[in-house]
This record gives sequence, structure tokens and C-alpha cells, in this order.
Amino acid sequence: MKIVVCMKQVVDLAQLRFKSDGRTPVLEGLPMILSAFEKHALEEAVRIKEAQADVHVIALSAGSTKLKETIKEALAIGADEAALVIDPAIKDTDVSGSSRLLAGAIEAIGEVDLVLTGEGSDDEYSGQIPSRVAARLGWPQITTVRELALAGEKRLRAVRDMENSLEVVECDLPAVVSVTSELNTPRLPPLTAILKAGRKPTQEWTLTELGINADEIGGKAIQIEVLSNLAPEQERKNEMLEGTLEEQIDALLRALEHEGVLA
Repeated sequence: MKIVVCMKQVVDLAQLRFKSDGRTPVLEGLPMILSAFEKHALEEAVRIKEAQADVHVIALSAGSTKLKETIKEALAIGADEAALVIDPAIKDTDVSGSSRLLAGAIEAIGEVDLVLTGEGSDDEYSGQIPSRVAARLGWPQITTVRELALAGEKRLRAVRDMENSLEVVECDLPAVVSVTSELNTPRLPPLTAILKAGRKPTQEWTLTELGINADEIGGKAIQIEVLSNLAPEQERKNEMLEGTLEEQIDALLRALEHEGVLA
């Protein structure tokens, strides 16, 4: 069984800083890491590998040359190999273009049984990639999965989180599955695994090698235009509450009622 886990490289949001206006993010110079949502997908793939015989896990990602270092974390966690699409044109693409090149890479890998993704990404959280990749591959998809199990050699059973209820579904493989953070707790790789990660195989492609023209994922092919990426405006009053605990609670309730938070 061959499992591909789509991993996204994002800036480390824990180190994000803003300009003097308090709203414009400063992204230059920030370290790149793997999106946390995809780590749940990778953890599940590794657990399937540990429970089943003949399972091969491939960590797939697309982006800049920094991926060669970033993807080592996925290899340390338990992926057997990495597949990277590295091309300067990728930085100008949107979710439509990203799904095009990910689907192209999955087809290039060949004989894939299962594609796992996070339900969103740390930076944009559009949640569109799983559905778009499934549509391009012509495969069934199961989204917002919080429990996952094999129901036979070529069949999958999943529990979907429907907010107010849970839904149990099954489908035949191959399939694309997006997972939620409730699915598992990603492991922290031991030092020995981190040291061995660099020795695991990595295959790389450019867009040309995948048979994709840069115009297909950039320029006029871009369907989404980002006008701005600013933090929401906030007005902080910094009101201090004094007195006994009961007096502070009473003052807080009056302040919330005045602001219209409480009716």
C-alpha cells in the first residue's frame, strides 16, 4: 500500500511580527516549517504503516529549495521518502495551481492508494486543496475525518466531524482524505530519527518534468487575487477593575452590557 501525505511549507507563525501599524505582518527572514495540520495526516499514515505490512509513506510538498531542509522533519517522523516539486514559478500560484501540481506529482509517483492531507493549512486555511486534488485525480474524497481505519485491502472507513454530529462513511481506494486535529497527537521524532532523516531517499521534480507549464499555475491562470493580508483592527481600552472579587465581577458585567456583549 502506498500512502502520499501532502505537506505544506509555511512560515513559523510563532515568530511572526508586525510593522508599527500593528496590522501588517513582516514575513521576510522568518524560518520555514511544516504546517501543523498536515502533521496529523502524516502521523496517521505512519500509524497505518506500523499496523499494516507493506505500507510505504511518501511526504509530498511543493515550494522553494528550502523544502530540502524542511521536509526532513516529515522523514524523521516516519515517512519513508520525500517527493518535492521545486520551481520558482510556484511562489506565484494559488490553490488551483497548487492542486494542479500536487495531482501531477501524485500521478508521477504512480500506484498511490491513499492521499492524506490536513483539513487546512496554518497560513491560509482555505480547505480547498483536498477537494481540488480529488477532483483532478477523479478519486472519491472524505473530508474532516477524525477517525480512520482500513476496512479491507482496498476499502476505507472514516468518521467525519459534522460539527453537530458524527458521520460514518466508507469508500473504495484510491481516495483523498483530509483529517482534523482530533484524529491523533503527532509524535515528536527522537534524535536518532532526525539524524537518519537526511539519508532517506528524496525525489525532486520541476514543473517541466511533471509536464506542467508555468502558465497553467500562474499569471492569467490564477483564480484568486489577494488584495491585502492584514490583522483585524482592534481597539483596546485596558480598563482596570478594582475592589473585591464580587465588585470586580459586577463591574465587568456592567462593562460588557455597556459594550453590547451581554443583553
